[in-house]
Amino acid sequence: MPEIFTANRLFDGDVVYRTAGGDWVADVDAAEVIDDADHLAATAIAVKADVDASKVLDAMPIAVVVTDGRVVPKRLRERIRAFGPTVKSDHRPGAV
Repeated sequence: MPEIFTANRLFDGDVVYRTAGGDWVADVDAAEVIDDADHLAATAIAVKADVDASKVLDAMPIAVVVTDGRVVPKRLRERIRAFGPTVKSDHRPGAV
């Protein structure tokens, strides 16, 4: 099953995803999709170094599917983190 790494950026708390170049970006579609266990393990070491360097926190791999070129997290929680709330903004309390 393909996976990507997600975390929260330390300075502002935003949800970010690790790219193949080792950057952390807010666009889930830019995340490096990994489907090889050895590559995943090697990337996990690099991710831990970023956590240790206080670039990100709460880093973890998550399962994804790639559909029509879009990276879509399998778990609902991660889809909400990637794409936003599950209700339209005009239905949320306090909406204008």
